[in-house]
Amino acid sequence: MESEPGHITWPPPELAVPPVQLPPTAPATGADGVRRYDGLSYATNSGYRARLLDLSVPAVTGPAPVVVWIHGGAWMEGDRRHPPPTVSADLLFGSLLRAGLAVAAIDYRHAREAPFPAQLHDVKAAIRYLRHYAGQLGIDGTRIGVWGESAGGHLAALAGLTGAGRPPLEGTEGVAEGDTTVAAVVDWYGISDLSPLLPDDPGPDDPFATLLGGDRADRARRAAAASPVSYARSSAPPFLLIHGSRDTLVPFEHSERLAGLLRAAGNEVELVSVPGAEHIFLNADVVPLVARSVAFLAHHLRRPATA
Repeated sequence: MESEPGHITWPPPELAVPPVQLPPTAPATGADGVRRYDGLSYATNSGYRARLLDLSVPAVTGPAPVVVWIHGGAWMEGDRRHPPPTVSADLLFGSLLRAGLAVAAIDYRHAREAPFPAQLHDVKAAIRYLRHYAGQLGIDGTRIGVWGESAGGHLAALAGLTGAGRPPLEGTEGVAEGDTTVAAVVDWYGISDLSPLLPDDPGPDDPFATLLGGDRADRARRAAAASPVSYARSSAPPFLLIHGSRDTLVPFEHSERLAGLLRAAGNEVELVSVPGAEHIFLNADVVPLVARSVAFLAHHLRRPATA
């Protein structure tokens, strides 16, 4: 319908961005048979960059279970395409594909773009997107796991612990409605409790204050709402927590405490301490840690969907 003279419609129809972009009809298929969908737009909001994911689907019989990879970067930076410098993309993503698991590496809004819970809303939007289009993408939408490192580990833990019944944490980005529960969580050295890390007088670049937003008086409440320890409950999916014993950025006690709360609630949880390792597993051999994480995800995602 044409606009009346003197009336401007914005955005123009040819520039309007739909809330959900359909996946391409023909992915790029490599010599290894892996189908790759690069730069799928799983959520858009006016004024923000589109949130993108890259999906790689292995050449397996039937729909493949899928792992959502969530990058770190103190919620302030990072990119779906780049794991931490201690882990190569081939080791991380390639190990999942060789195990018969699809992998969806996602971007999410950084803390300077929007405060919490925008980051969790984006993770959940990606999960809804993958479920909604599972048939077209060749993945099993009933078998989704999450794996994150550092800030991404924090978001992975939250995604596992807030999969149902908490509308404020679900968001409506992208595919506005749908199940966001996951079947397994791998959390590499993620923060489990933001409250003790809040500085008394944060500077403009403090990641915790930036993530939480709001004024100082309300920050403690916001920190509790953004902390995985606030949601440890009896219906959590299986968790694998791997953390360096000498991590000076996110102390090992964060994973230790979350593991204790999950166990006390009757959940299945494995806690792995990496002796002498710093943050991002500096000073450690990361190959067996990747192998253990992939084996954990493969085991739980290959279970019958009704189990």
